[in-house]
Formats: sequence, structure tokens, C-alpha cells
Amino acid sequence: MNYHWYDLLGMIGVMTILWCYFSLQLGKIKSEELIFSLLNGVGAIFILISLLYEFNLSAFLVELFWLLISLMGIFTGIKRRYFR
Repeated sequence: MNYHWYDLLGMIGVMTILWCYFSLQLGKIKSEELIFSLLNGVGAIFILISLLYEFNLSAFLVELFWLLISLMGIFTGIKRRYFR
């Protein structure tokens, strides 16, 4: 197996999402915090970029919706924080 830069980027994305979920379970961050949605969104973007080079439809759909849900959380968090 050849390991390319996009494979590394995808792995960083996976680790970001897993770290975020692990931190949530440990109570280190809360799902309502902006950082939770930001990290999930960044992780999903990294994985989506890697999938553009080694496409997998089911993984792409999961990550696309992961990103959309994260964006919804980001906008909700910004609205809650700055526009009360």
C-alpha cells in the first residue's frame, strides 16, 4: 500500500473526530460548546478531502452529513453566543 498525503490528512481527520468524541465522553468538553462542532467539522473536511482521491460513496455520504450537522452546530453556537 502506498501512503499519500491525503491518507495522512484523512487519518488526522479521523483522530480529530475520535478525540472530540472521547473528550465528550470524559466530560472535558460539552456538545453545546462551539469547539465540539468546529473540531467535528474540521475532521469531516479532512476525511472528505482524502475521499476525493480514494472515493468510497458510503464513507463520503457519512462525512458529508457529519460536516452538515457540524455546520448546523457551529451556526447554532455562534447564534447562541453572540446573538442572545
